[in-house]
Amino acid sequence: MQYPGADGSAGHVAPTIEEDGLPGPRRYWAMATIFLGISMAVLDGTISNVALPTIARDLHVSPASSIWVVNAYQLAITVSLLPLASLGEIVGYQRVYRAGLVLFVVGSLLCSLSGSLVGLTLARVLQGFGAAGIMSVNAALLRFIYPKRHLGRSIGLNAMVVALATAVGPTVAAGILSLANWPWLFAVNVPIGIVAVLIAITSLPRTPVAVRPFDTLSALLSAATFGLLIVSIDSVGHKSDMPLLIATTVATLACGILLVRRQFGQAAPLLPIDLLRIPIFALSIATSVMSFAAQMLAFVSLPFYIQNTLGHSEVQTGLLLTPWPLALVVVAPMAGRLSDRVPAGLLGALGLVALAAGLLLIAALPAHPDNVALIWRLALCGAGFGLFQTPNNRTMLLSAPRSRAGGASGMLSTARLLGQTSGAALVAMIFLLTHDHGSTACMEVGAAFALVAAIISLSRLGTARTSG
Repeated sequence: MQYPGADGSAGHVAPTIEEDGLPGPRRYWAMATIFLGISMAVLDGTISNVALPTIARDLHVSPASSIWVVNAYQLAITVSLLPLASLGEIVGYQRVYRAGLVLFVVGSLLCSLSGSLVGLTLARVLQGFGAAGIMSVNAALLRFIYPKRHLGRSIGLNAMVVALATAVGPTVAAGILSLANWPWLFAVNVPIGIVAVLIAITSLPRTPVAVRPFDTLSALLSAATFGLLIVSIDSVGHKSDMPLLIATTVATLACGILLVRRQFGQAAPLLPIDLLRIPIFALSIATSVMSFAAQMLAFVSLPFYIQNTLGHSEVQTGLLLTPWPLALVVVAPMAGRLSDRVPAGLLGALGLVALAAGLLLIAALPAHPDNVALIWRLALCGAGFGLFQTPNNRTMLLSAPRSRAGGASGMLSTARLLGQTSGAALVAMIFLLTHDHGSTACMEVGAAFALVAAIISLSRLGTARTSG
């Protein structure tokens, strides 16, 4: 790959670009803004789940409609991740990251000031586009912050932060809601985000830029494909008219086919089909989508079960969900160390089986269980997810060539968000179809997703032997 010289012509990397990571003090500041940004972006995908019943009551909407607070955010991220990752390769990862942080702060402020479901949903879309700017280049920036000899360590640490932020959302929400009402779930991002922006301006490294135009048509096709896919799933969930479902499904397929055909022959395609030709990368992506769908089925439905069925408050709900992230904190570092010696396919399968077992045990709870019975089941789910997530992310990033860091980073986040968005949409569908037993059905469907993901994860063992 060539990069523009000082005069704008094609040439080598500019001399001010760090070749092997940042010096110590600046590296730590850069990692601080990386961790702050990715934590906020991932947390806001789950932090509002605990407050959904209250948001539904305050805004006078149905529980199924309130899920748009989650879906709007996830959908905005999903449709823009790959285009922004590609843009980062062209204009510099640090520029996309900084712009994403600024947009995220503005969107968070608007969310906190919203007084209607429509206003809150639109603000969440804006916030989602900002989060996509953060997520799309997050992993790619690590290659320029850390020296090559420590790259694996930084990837494992970043994966753990993402997994922890995903799981700890309910606990953070409980702490905030114990002191204030739901708009503060979004307002707290404003001061933290401003600090992250200031650090990013001074600490993030300059990254090389590719000499190629931005593929606007592919970006539009990518956004249309992923957006229509989620709309089609959500249409089933809300029992939309059959003609609308057929139309969105056909449009999804048409846009997807056009997108894939356009990517063939491109050296750095926006949709990274070059990376998807790597078997272990493709299988890891599939495992990630399925596992995050399983996790989101639990995260969105459990607050309704704990509050509406068991009769607990918002704060109690967040505290009862805390064992999930606590177990992840304990298991994830061990999984990172184990991944140096044990294949990720095996670790992932074991973790996903544990996750499925935990979800099935929650679904089998009696009508009025004691808190201990719920707590240890949630801890089993968290331990299983922790055993899976860090090795899986590490495998995805390290199986891609260094020159395609942007594409790998965007695809990793796209897989996670596609799984989460699909899981949230499936909750709406299950709630409408099963009525009083929606939460139990969500646990059972989530367990099925986790078991399928475990089978896919095991299949990577044969792929690794073949590659070897």
